[in-house]
Amino acid sequence: MSGTEPEKDMVSRLTNLDAAIHTPARLAIMAYLYVVDSTDYLFLMRLSGLTWGNLATHLGKLEEAGYVAIEKEFRNKKPYSMVLLTNSGREAFRNYKDEMKEIIDGLPD
Repeated sequence: MSGTEPEKDMVSRLTNLDAAIHTPARLAIMAYLYVVDSTDYLFLMRLSGLTWGNLATHLGKLEEAGYVAIEKEFRNKKPYSMVLLTNSGREAFRNYKDEMKEIIDGLPD
């Protein structure tokens, strides 16, 4: 890169993407929840390929950002957790998706 203004703008836009979403694991979680709204913890763990601990860590970051809500209960005396995409999570993912599309579409052919 020669450092032209469009290139600097692209780099700036990439570095300013929502960090709560922009890791591969959290991006996968958000993309899936964007489509289905909610799922149980076990299915999300299997879908993402993350370990229980890694999934909990990533969901904790998304929950802290207000992007997901986690509902815990017992079913048949066993713990059961649902992960739901919040309205602000839906909006944040939509903004992230739109920003990435603009950045990618702005790249030279």
